[in-house]
Amino acid sequence: MQPGLSFEQIDRATLGVDPELELAVTYNRVVGASLTRIWENVFDWQHLPVLHDTYCNHVELMEIGVAGWRVKLTKQPGDPDRLLDLELRIDKANTRYRVRTLAGDGTGTEIWTLLKPLSPDSTQIEVRYYLPEKRPEKRDMLGAKYRGSCQRLWDEDEAMMQQRERLANARRDRRPGPALPIALGKLDALLPRLPLVVDVETGSFRIVEVEGRLHAHSTVCPHWLGPLDVAVEDGCIRCPWHGFLFDVRSGESADGRDLRLAPAPPVLVDPMTGDVTLAPITANALAR
Repeated sequence: MQPGLSFEQIDRATLGVDPELELAVTYNRVVGASLTRIWENVFDWQHLPVLHDTYCNHVELMEIGVAGWRVKLTKQPGDPDRLLDLELRIDKANTRYRVRTLAGDGTGTEIWTLLKPLSPDSTQIEVRYYLPEKRPEKRDMLGAKYRGSCQRLWDEDEAMMQQRERLANARRDRRPGPALPIALGKLDALLPRLPLVVDVETGSFRIVEVEGRLHAHSTVCPHWLGPLDVAVEDGCIRCPWHGFLFDVRSGESADGRDLRLAPAPPVLVDPMTGDVTLAPITANALAR
């Protein structure tokens, strides 16, 4: 936002809004996240169909650069006629950005978001929806719908940004846990406690059972520090932020992306005594 200007002083001419469009609705709130986290979130097109899966079905990146991105996004329930061509353009100098619909339902729509940092962990926002719709009653109906969607999307984004901030701080301030190996007790007593998170000197790991065997996996996604304390399905876990899929048995990517989990300590079970031990990570695992 230009220095000294309030949101009210920034009119459509200042923004450069298409003069044929009509302002349908304005949405205001204070977001509990820093301006840095918000810019990070704005550029993050990959989270759209995962974090916002009630709204988005699929997204395909067409182009990206320092000024923004362009994607093809399919809205739920994913029908071909729900395909949108969206363009993001940012204006960091004036702390604002625009998302414009280039093709699909609502072609020409411009959504402007104005930002004002209030503190290191809070930012005031104003979102303005400029629509090509000329009929007042239809525009009012669309405006109410957009307001509800905007609140839900920012609720979800705010929760992710805040959790990312907490995880980044915890990672920075983390004190090393106990050295490996660590005795976890008898197998019969351990199984009812699974999944179990254990902090050790090399990080935080969760112990799970897959097909009758115990495995440990990192609790942090290597992509954006997403939380991996999620359900295990077919031996895999999916990051709730961006959908990255990992095999907990090996730590390898299960969806062909060039990422793997941090090396995890092996879980050893003594066949004679039933004692379970979280063993030191092998040199081969560290070298991967």
